[in-house]
Amino acid sequence: MPHALRARCAGRASKRENEEARTTVELLRNAVRPYAWGSRTAIADLLGRPVPTPHPEAELWMGAHPGDPSRVLRSDGDEVSLLSLLDSEPAHHLGEECVRRWGGRLPFLMKVLAADEPLSLQAHPSAEQAAEGFEREERAGIARNAPNRNYPDPTAKPELVCALTEFHALAGFRDAQRTVRLLDALDVPSLRAHRELLAAQPDASGLRALFTTWITLPEHYLRDVLPELLEACVAHVKERGEFALECRTVLELGESYPHDAGVLASLLLNRLVLQPGEAIFLPAGNLHAYLHGTGIEILANSDNILRCGLTPKHVDVPELLKVLDFSCGDMRVLKGESLDANLTAYRTPADEFELSRLDWTPAEAGTVHLDSPGPQILLCTKGSVRLTRGHHGNGSLPHELVLQRGQSVWLAASDPAVEVRPAELDPVGQAQVFRAAAGSF
Repeated sequence: MPHALRARCAGRASKRENEEARTTVELLRNAVRPYAWGSRTAIADLLGRPVPTPHPEAELWMGAHPGDPSRVLRSDGDEVSLLSLLDSEPAHHLGEECVRRWGGRLPFLMKVLAADEPLSLQAHPSAEQAAEGFEREERAGIARNAPNRNYPDPTAKPELVCALTEFHALAGFRDAQRTVRLLDALDVPSLRAHRELLAAQPDASGLRALFTTWITLPEHYLRDVLPELLEACVAHVKERGEFALECRTVLELGESYPHDAGVLASLLLNRLVLQPGEAIFLPAGNLHAYLHGTGIEILANSDNILRCGLTPKHVDVPELLKVLDFSCGDMRVLKGESLDANLTAYRTPADEFELSRLDWTPAEAGTVHLDSPGPQILLCTKGSVRLTRGHHGNGSLPHELVLQRGQSVWLAASDPAVEVRPAELDPVGQAQVFRAAAGSF
């Protein structure tokens, strides 16, 4: 089991001795990001606020991102930016190893993502690509907040999303031969030559050639071909064809972005429907778009995005082509690895983060022991749970803390081990917590 996730049923964990008296187990107040594609109900309902909201609410951020850091709620009623706390006492909050690896920066950001409309098609760079691109744009004198900036920071941005509700997404290039079958089923006259291009080379190289052709089509050509494509998709849906789900997605995207090459590009990607608890990991170069649903997203603390389409924002095609991974095939859906009756972990290669899920039912209501050499954030998504610290500390904070649905808590690296158990199950007999931590040391 990785060092970053030592979680066991109570009674099997070793006791810490001579623990530092000062502890930091405190509630967070988190920023809500009101992007246009967001939901008017999902985040507000989680937080116990009236619904629908006046404006869409897209993301709830938990972490120390400079753009909207969480606020730590102190027991005396005061609150302080989590970013400020990390700057003032990095070793206490992050741990020595995390400071060494990430330079005093919290390496992950946790979100509740609630999409009622599709997000842009996008991909993220590797660590090497991000560092090189950042330095190149710094030398060119492009402001970090400029709309044409591709690399506002020098770090990679892998991410994982785990469904809270049924969650729809496009992710990763579909097997090329299956895409040829899709194009055959639609039989759009103006795309027949493009179909032949891929059929002649049904692999990553063929996908690169076709994608490059489509993403660079002039607008006057798109104005002709996209209506043909939409008409073919309508007919396929009416016939309840093999690719009806993919066609409905094209119709939805085409309505919102009628002259966007991203509508064509969506034909090349895996169309996924995740059930609650299922997740996908998106490494560097994976082209993806979230379409609809609510999920827990954990990602490296970076803003590097290369957009492909379905957006009015900047699209840099040459830079995008440097980053994209055209490997094709089914996108792996993660079910999570059960570590005990109440704990499931989502394993990924990412160094920056690790996500796990704690679940309780009337039949499985045990105590989970969490111990980490790095920082952690816990978010309660069902029922309520009780957190108990290993020591009383200096008396400035309660020994126990009840986390209600929608509430989150910051656990500093220097905290003693924390035990988590259900306080109250929800009406259907469940309690649930998601845990974000730094990746394996």
